Amino acid sequence: MVRQNGIYGLMAGITIGFAVWGAFASVDYSATSAAEAQAKAGDAATVMEAEAAKAAMPIAPVDFAKSVEAVAAKAPAAEIPESLNNLRAQSAVLIDGDSGRILFGKNDDEFRPMASTTKIMTCILALEKGEPDQICTVSGEASSQPQVHLGAAKGTEFRLEDLLYSLMLESHNDTAVMIAEAISGSVEKFAEEMNHKARQIGCVNTCFLTPNGLDSQETMPDGSVLTHGTTAYELALIMRYCVTQSPKKEKFIKITQTQNHMFTDLSGKNTYSCSNHNALLTMMSGVLSGKTGFTGKAGYTYVAAIESEGRTFIIALLGAGWPPHKTYKWSDVRALAAYGENNYHYRDVWQTIIPSPIRVEEGVESQTPVALQTDKAGEQLKLLLSDQDKVEVQTELPDSIEAPVKSGDIIGHVDYLLNGDVIRSYPVCAKQTVARRDYRWYLKQTLERFMGN
Repeated sequence: MVRQNGIYGLMAGITIGFAVWGAFASVDYSATSAAEAQAKAGDAATVMEAEAAKAAMPIAPVDFAKSVEAVAAKAPAAEIPESLNNLRAQSAVLIDGDSGRILFGKNDDEFRPMASTTKIMTCILALEKGEPDQICTVSGEASSQPQVHLGAAKGTEFRLEDLLYSLMLESHNDTAVMIAEAISGSVEKFAEEMNHKARQIGCVNTCFLTPNGLDSQETMPDGSVLTHGTTAYELALIMRYCVTQSPKKEKFIKITQTQNHMFTDLSGKNTYSCSNHNALLTMMSGVLSGKTGFTGKAGYTYVAAIESEGRTFIIALLGAGWPPHKTYKWSDVRALAAYGENNYHYRDVWQTIIPSPIRVEEGVESQTPVALQTDKAGEQLKLLLSDQDKVEVQTELPDSIEAPVKSGDIIGHVDYLLNGDVIRSYPVCAKQTVARRDYRWYLKQTLERFMGN
């Protein structure tokens, strides 16, 4: 009886003691004021919200096109052939259609007029926002556009789908205006939508003022002057979007690969015939899409997408000669395509990482097992690389974490770095829930030890 009363007394004493300990333990003595304590609580909540958002985010490779370091994220130069040292274009770029990474560039971030390569944006916006049978009418502004033009009389009506062939095969300037007015109500409003789409794609040095790419400037109320133009890199990004990312990419590719298209206006009285002026379609195999351009200020311009052995290369040229050097662009494209095909191939750089369990401070369990969270693609990571590219894997995990820990909590991450830049990050998550020790846990441990004696 004496032993039983002793146990009850011990239990009561431990209960009271841990109740007092719990009250003191709830006070954060590192906070010297209520305001500071509130700030700490706010920081903690922010961290929790950030971690929750991070956990909900899908794993995805870094898109160099939308990275702040996009333009700087160039591949280390493989051995540069003489043909690339002698490119005729004032600006040129070759990018990986998968990641948007620059594989080769020459003045690729310099702003220049882009001429009718503008029309790839006009086309993709019309495909995404319009309907094939939408009616487009020749307005006064459209009929006043200079050559090259469809030449239909004011008031003539067409189907939008037919005009997209006119736009991309023959590069008709009046057609671009008809499409812009049908989609957005005016050229000015359509230009706003073009610029908005460009920003979404990742372009920060692109300015659209017209849907057809004619040389254009506009003076703003503050006296600043806007010029219609882009960079070779950003023009390549727009083509990349058109052929690999847009929900209308298949239709875009179909239109731009078509050699000939005939159509009539809605009255059926007038017939029009279009032929594709993208000679690269018949000069090279694997050409997905392309668009030529020329104005007096821009010179010859060109943008293309080329497929080769499962790889997609995007090439953009600005200022690729002036008359009579119309063919300079084709030799430049061949040189860039050959460089990509000869030097860049896909490699699986996946490394199996099995992290050790992490120690849990103040947890009812001393540690928790952790695991790498992969995506649907499973345990593989294929990158387009040259022999000069360097891939590293870094694991960032703490030595210990504070309880409580929930199964699925992000503990750290495993990063894949390409030439020093993080290109993919996999979260490392707790596999087991570990509760925090409380007075009941301490009471149980004490009783178990006491009863065991």
